[in-house]
Amino acid sequence: MAGSLRVEILPRFAGKPLTLDAIKYQGAETFSVTRLSYLLSEFAVQKEDSSWLELGEQFAYLDVGKRRSSFMVNDVPEGRYRAIRFSVGVPQPANHADPAKLAADHPLNPNLNQLHWDWASGYIFMAVEGRYRAGDDLKGYVYHLANDNNLNRLQLAADFQVKKMTGLGLSLDVKHLLHGTRSLSFEQDGSSTHSHPGDAIASALVANAQSAFAVIGVTYSPAELPQEAVKPLYLPAKYESYPFKTSRRFPLPLLPRDNPLLKERVALGETLFFESLLSIDNTVSCAACHAPHLAFTDQIPIARGFEGRFGRRHSMPLFNLAWKSSFFWDGRAKSLREQVLKPIEDPMEMAARMPSVLRRLNNQKSYREGFEAAFGPGEITGEKIGLALENYVLTLTSYGSKFDDAMAGKLELSAAEKRGMELFFTENEPRSQQFGADCFHCHGGANFSDHQFHNNGLKPTKDHGRFEVTGEERDRNVFSTPSLRNVGLTEPYMHDGRFGTLEEVVAHYSGPMHRSPSLSPNLAKHSKNGLNLSKEDQAALVAFLKTLTDPKYDRDF
Repeated sequence: MAGSLRVEILPRFAGKPLTLDAIKYQGAETFSVTRLSYLLSEFAVQKEDSSWLELGEQFAYLDVGKRRSSFMVNDVPEGRYRAIRFSVGVPQPANHADPAKLAADHPLNPNLNQLHWDWASGYIFMAVEGRYRAGDDLKGYVYHLANDNNLNRLQLAADFQVKKMTGLGLSLDVKHLLHGTRSLSFEQDGSSTHSHPGDAIASALVANAQSAFAVIGVTYSPAELPQEAVKPLYLPAKYESYPFKTSRRFPLPLLPRDNPLLKERVALGETLFFESLLSIDNTVSCAACHAPHLAFTDQIPIARGFEGRFGRRHSMPLFNLAWKSSFFWDGRAKSLREQVLKPIEDPMEMAARMPSVLRRLNNQKSYREGFEAAFGPGEITGEKIGLALENYVLTLTSYGSKFDDAMAGKLELSAAEKRGMELFFTENEPRSQQFGADCFHCHGGANFSDHQFHNNGLKPTKDHGRFEVTGEERDRNVFSTPSLRNVGLTEPYMHDGRFGTLEEVVAHYSGPMHRSPSLSPNLAKHSKNGLNLSKEDQAALVAFLKTLTDPKYDRDF
């Protein structure tokens, strides 16, 4: 008989619960932790005869900020064991395998864990990031443990018995991780590491991790109740599936299981996308701010809606949203079906009322027939409008740029584009003689975005971004990181459209930034004066960014 081992790892500092974004922890400096995420593999348990039982190819992804603190180790034979063993990181075969083949919810799917260096074929085993005080200055640190030689095997004594379901509680103490056997100082040892061969910070993290994990306790409980299968909503009697198309280099997205892509539903969603009946006076459609011929943007700094009213922010492009899990610049919508409905009743956008919209659509034979084909018999509802629009927007993908063709060996980038790519994917870490532009931390992966929220050093305005949603100070002036695909077509830039050209964007990241407590550690780690990239290197970055243009969205193609 085989049982399961549910492992929960609680984050600690000096034995007490770890609080994210609190600059209160003492080491060589006073510091905070804003990110703690890591991968585990190579699980094994020690039997009573001292032999080890390897538990096969199983992986775990844990992330304190996302509250991912537990995982299951399955197929553990029932019996008594003396210890558990695992590795921080991913063994070589999996580290260099093609991640695009992994299921959307697999712990190693890059879109899920945001721990994969797509261009370098390998995972970040552990990411520890935060801010620290150096005198009166607030700076950032970014420690990324990676590379095959840093795979770190740990063994913990734990007397436990595996039954049908056994719980094993562990802790990970950040004080031991950063200030254990080899204590680290952000100022003296360095504020960043990307685990280059011979890197002293990486080797210290490996050594310290040996004492950072500890066993808290063991629990025995009945098996968890199986989750009820997700059922598709409103499936019509007859339908045809819509094939979702993407590149083999992209990780698989987690498409909504209750709203499968159907040709009938996609067609209805596309019609609704261009339908001005969704607005109060029949003058504004979704396409008014997300025009296909403008790469699904509107090319003005601030979106304009009903009666030309200005909204608050720049219209975001709509492609590759299948890989996102929150929407709008502030992330206030948790699904596309929720997001697409909000502009309809927003007084600054379409300014309609849903009951009025439903009456109009229900009064039209073509829509009654379209909704019945997509959802089966029944009245048109706001929920069905959201599902149809979600279906259509999910099909808007972009993966056929010059950059993609170059990666596939179909063509070669120019010298300037290659230099820009080198700068983009190289960290700026003077300690290790690396002087890149450090763009990849927030704009890495196949979508050139981590789909997270960051303060990127802009001079603040009255718009405080995600803070208005969460009310947490760490989210003040924090906004969603957009994909850089088609960035050459989606000007102007930033949440308020303040930069009209890519040259202005690159100059912002090259120069001094507005420093504040919520500034991303990946930017706060740099000098106050910025990266000071040469004019030639700034031009090369712009050249590379333009290689991310997909011809099917290029209005001049």
